[in-house]
Amino acid sequence: MSCRTSWTLARPWLAPLVPFYAAGAVLRSAGLRFGFEPVSRLEWPVISVGSLSAGGAGKTPFVIALAQLLCSPGLTVDVLSRGYGRRDGRPAQVDPAGNAEAFGDEPILIAREAKIPVYVGARRIEAGRLAESAGALSGIHLLDDGFQHRQLARDIDIALVSSADLKDWLLPAGNLREPVSALRRAHVLAIESGDDDALSRLEALKLGPGAGQQVWRYRRSMPIPELHERVVAFCGIARPGQFFAGLRESGIAVAAERAFSDHHRFSEQDMDSLRELARQSGAASLITTAKDFVRLGEMSPLGLPVHVAGLGIELENPRSVADWLHKSFQARSSRTPR
Repeated sequence: MSCRTSWTLARPWLAPLVPFYAAGAVLRSAGLRFGFEPVSRLEWPVISVGSLSAGGAGKTPFVIALAQLLCSPGLTVDVLSRGYGRRDGRPAQVDPAGNAEAFGDEPILIAREAKIPVYVGARRIEAGRLAESAGALSGIHLLDDGFQHRQLARDIDIALVSSADLKDWLLPAGNLREPVSALRRAHVLAIESGDDDALSRLEALKLGPGAGQQVWRYRRSMPIPELHERVVAFCGIARPGQFFAGLRESGIAVAAERAFSDHHRFSEQDMDSLRELARQSGAASLITTAKDFVRLGEMSPLGLPVHVAGLGIELENPRSVADWLHKSFQARSSRTPR
């Protein structure tokens, strides 16, 4: 579309490289479609949760919400994750009390909040096999950040979509890992409540119910502790502006902000700089995201408390979502041998 030239690029100096990235994405997709790259299948059904965006879409809290929705007596639900930032690529079950270097920040957060088994591995098929060997006779795998991980077959593909994604460019100039046309693979398009622009754009692209796709709506929330002092807000996430804006909208007195790179591995020098920033700005404490707090581990700026702002997702019409998922599993299992 010609109007793309008016959209803001995250890294405009890299725009000349976008056609090369696009060509690579097309070739990889063709390789998967025509069998040049093998696709493996697990014994249990797989629900993939992902997005076009390289980060900041809300996939982790969405996986947690979906896990909590599906969990019921007699049904095993687990999560399979790459475990971004791990030092060891071998499959392992996440210890909720472990550290981000061993398991990754997002898998630990999911294990703590969803209270279900989480398995990590550089090859998620191996993580899934480890999960299936744990003793349960049957269950459901949730594949975290799996929309592009097509080497593992999935029964249901859920893609989180925002109007920002639909106006973005491909990497490396923008933040999209695939073109918008890739959304045709999704069985479900999940859109935040109030983002009606995303729904309109999808309809214009002939995506959504007209293409036989489910559209789910969800609401975000940011549980924040009640604070009466000035704080320094810091984070290492894909879209730090959303976090800082959410704090201010909630009435938090943010004295200063510090954004690190996504999945930043904090050091003692970082703690020293945050403590100095608090001193200069007159802040009495710090606040960060739940994922960043996991990566902090045992580190903290001496003498300053660190508060945590969570991120929650609540699905609209959860009962109908659960019913549709269970019916989909029944229909697929009746016609797909495993």
